[in-house]
Amino acid sequence: MNDSYGRTIDYMRISITDRCNLRCKYCMPYGVESVSHKDILTYDEIYKIVLAGTGLGIKHLKVTGGEPLVRKGCCELIRRLKTVPGIEHVTLTTNGILLEEYLEELIRSGIDGINISLDTLDREAYRQITGQDGLEAVLRGMKRAVYASVPVKINAVSLDWEEMGRLNKAENWKTLVLLAQQYPVDVRFIEMMPIGCGKMFKTVNHKQLLEEMMQAFPGMEREKDKEKRHGFGPAVYYRIPGFLGSIGLISAIHGKFCESCNRVRLTAQGMLKTCLCFEDGADLRAVLREGEGKNLEEVMKTAIMKKPAAHCFEKPEKITEIHPMAAIGG
Repeated sequence: MNDSYGRTIDYMRISITDRCNLRCKYCMPYGVESVSHKDILTYDEIYKIVLAGTGLGIKHLKVTGGEPLVRKGCCELIRRLKTVPGIEHVTLTTNGILLEEYLEELIRSGIDGINISLDTLDREAYRQITGQDGLEAVLRGMKRAVYASVPVKINAVSLDWEEMGRLNKAENWKTLVLLAQQYPVDVRFIEMMPIGCGKMFKTVNHKQLLEEMMQAFPGMEREKDKEKRHGFGPAVYYRIPGFLGSIGLISAIHGKFCESCNRVRLTAQGMLKTCLCFEDGADLRAVLREGEGKNLEEVMKTAIMKKPAAHCFEKPEKITEIHPMAAIGG
């Protein structure tokens, strides 16, 4: 369906848990409490919401968390979602810690692609930001997925490591970029969003980052829009001669893409959010459990028609979302 601004809404990100096996400082540091299991949507409830969503034109799903693989039955849910008429793609975002363990099951479920959250290839910096020494496990999972011909994307939040006193910023992004030289993976850099604990971190300006990348790799050029379809999100992709993969930039702050936003988010507690920036949305859990005859598809349609024209991340005082990213769905 189209929202009130004429944007086609065909992509839903589904958080299946607010729990995680890492404690990334900008997302879910130690001390962030999880909600009760009874307050989390069941898989049957998620299935019903997706069925209703297809009636509104939802075609593409991203399963997220928290860390989705810590919830028992994640792979089976993906298999069920793949059977929903009208759903064309189901992908997963994971921190990669459990990827090696679940990869074969994910492949059997029909997964269409895997995004791995990985901010650095420096082992100590990884431990510093995540709270665990898990870098090698993540890289093993990534390599196995690549060798199994599963489309893989690396999602790196653009952190100012120099400000944190750990390592040179350029040294960090260059090592990540070089993953796309060695492997057929898309390495995407994501601007820090001022949501939850992310407010405490400096946002790296992607306009400046792109200039630094082009200086380091003179042949780097933006891909033509129709040259290659990488997915259904807002990343802008670039090619570097001789590289097997591409480089992507997701620049919510310094490259605002709201005019082409095609997504809604379903939180683990059943809130349908139409913009990451605002608290507004529709409580679909309440409709499912206490709806008293309310039509789920109509409730979703009403919420989507109220989707705002744009976020206000550049004006923090106007942001109304107060939950941490782990509770919203990364």
